[in-house]
Amino acid sequence: MVSDWLEEDCPSFDYGGFVVGEEIKEARLLGKSPGMLAGIPFFDEVFRQLDCTVEWHIQEGEAFAPVKQCATVKGPIRKILLGERVALNALARCSGIATKTSSLLQVLRQNSPNRSTPRLAGTRKTTPGFRLAEKYALAVGGADPHRHDLSSMTMLKDNHIWACSPSTITQAVATAKAAGGFSIKVEVECQNEQEAIEAVRAGAEVVMLDNYNSGEELREAARRLKERFSGRVEGEERRDFLIEVSGGVTEENVAGFVCEWVDVVSTSSIHQGVKHVDFSLKVVH
Repeated sequence: MVSDWLEEDCPSFDYGGFVVGEEIKEARLLGKSPGMLAGIPFFDEVFRQLDCTVEWHIQEGEAFAPVKQCATVKGPIRKILLGERVALNALARCSGIATKTSSLLQVLRQNSPNRSTPRLAGTRKTTPGFRLAEKYALAVGGADPHRHDLSSMTMLKDNHIWACSPSTITQAVATAKAAGGFSIKVEVECQNEQEAIEAVRAGAEVVMLDNYNSGEELREAARRLKERFSGRVEGEERRDFLIEVSGGVTEENVAGFVCEWVDVVSTSSIHQGVKHVDFSLKVVH
């Protein structure tokens, strides 16, 4: 992956690098806006491939205030400059995601009853070709990366249900379980409580309550679902399942969706369109 990044940035010849030569130099990595550091493995690999060394002065996942010298890069000046933009781009993106993730996670923790904090998770709405780095940054920030790809878990969304024959959640779950076997979890996106009940009865391990209009409505739906399948309701089997909340969740409204019956809160707001952390690499002279 890193090799592809470097080739994209320099497909043939670095004309600017020809000017500076091969003298061994040092460059300081400066954090110029507040944030949480994330992306060290990618930054290191860029410069490893260019025969440079990196000495870090702060740790992965550590918050810092500007202006902070985060690392020192040493090697042939031409190669330092060759890797500069690629390394900074990866670090800025990863750090921005980790920073946003950590911030929203703090809100979740502050509003969780009985210290039972739902797991914060990302989504599959990632940048093509950069998913591994973005999922990694979510983990550094304290979130669950969620499924990495379509092979990681079966998620049945509305289009899957509508395209199934017959078009029922029960049939879609049965077909998914026949294909994935016992080792692949099945999650069903549900637009209302009745769909969620059908999904749990069909054997889904996770039900997603998606795009509810209000936090109060969602919390009540989650409570009723967990109570219905607790084994204490006559005529209903006890079933173990997770409730995931998703759809329009942001740092501003997440507190309204938190309750003891919600297991996972997933949102793309912690990785899609987040503000990057500003870094620069300055050669010592």
